[in-house]
Amino acid sequence: MRIWSIHPKYLDSKGLIALWREALLAKNVLECKTIGYVNHPQLDRFKNSQNPLDAINQYLSNVYDEAVVRQFKFDSTKFRKPNLSLLLEVSEGQIIFEFKHLLFKLKSREINLYEKLKETKTIMPHPMFKIVKGEIENWERVK
Repeated sequence: MRIWSIHPKYLDSKGLIALWREALLAKNVLECKTIGYVNHPQLDRFKNSQNPLDAINQYLSNVYDEAVVRQFKFDSTKFRKPNLSLLLEVSEGQIIFEFKHLLFKLKSREINLYEKLKETKTIMPHPMFKIVKGEIENWERVK
C-alpha cells in the first residue's frame, strides 16, 4: 500500500489510479469494513488524527480533485467531503524519500514525466499535509 504524501499532480496515470484504489482500501480499513491491511503502518497517520474518517475522506477528496483536473471519471460517491479542512504533518525527509521513490518508478514506466520532474527542487506535499523538519517517517518501510 502506498498512500503518497507528495502532491498527486506528480503521479502518472497508473500512479493516480493506484493511489485512488489504495486510499479507498484505507477508508474501508478505517471503517472496519475489511480485515486486510488493518495494521498497515501508512494508516497510522490517519488513525492518529483527531478524526480518522474525516482525514481519509479529505485525502480522497484531494485525490479526486486531481482526477477531475485530468478528466478521469472517479466516483465522488466513494467518499464524503469533510466540513473542516484538516492539516496533518509530514516530515521533509518523507517527502524527499517519496519523490525519489516516484522518480525511480517513473524512469521505467513513464520516461517523459520522469524527465519533466527529475530537476524538481521544491516538492509540494499532498494538500492536506504540512511539511515539518525531520527524517523519513517511522512508519515508512525503507529497504
